[in-house]
Amino acid sequence: MSESFLLNFTPQETRVALLQNGVVQELHVERTSSHGLVSNIYLGRVVRVLPGMQSAFIDVGLERTAFLHVADIWEESRNGQDSRPIERILSEGQSLLVQVLKDPIGTKGARLSTQISIAGRLLVFLPQDNHIGISQRIGDETARERLRARIQSLVGDEKGGFIVRTVAEEASNEELSADIA
Repeated sequence: MSESFLLNFTPQETRVALLQNGVVQELHVERTSSHGLVSNIYLGRVVRVLPGMQSAFIDVGLERTAFLHVADIWEESRNGQDSRPIERILSEGQSLLVQVLKDPIGTKGARLSTQISIAGRLLVFLPQDNHIGISQRIGDETARERLRARIQSLVGDEKGGFIVRTVAEEASNEELSADIA
């Protein structure tokens, strides 16, 4: 069976077709106008802090400033204590690494978080965290601990944490190492 891909790219859209024996099996179209921003990571600048709303507006280079609520500031939520007021955490002009949680809608800008996560096929990388989490869908406790130990041995002393996805349960060490890299 012969397989081939056909690609067509214009400034407005990208089209990809998978052909098997000359017959289209899959067709994917991505339009620039509908391309989402969720999971994009930006280095933003705090434009305005709103103490009354416990939020801030962040300029990340989009048409509208994006919105960051105090509950989405990772440094404050990770220590388990009551969060400080946003005006004590952020100040106007401050640079901040953020990730888009929700696309802009209508007159509202994108919703942001400072907790960065980078999804792979088998693992989710958490650069600001150092723990290894296992998907809740992997119910067998011995399998969970075995996976945790495998990931820990592959990661070694590297900084950052991982969430092991369900699909990684049967993955080889080579596949897991590739995803870590």
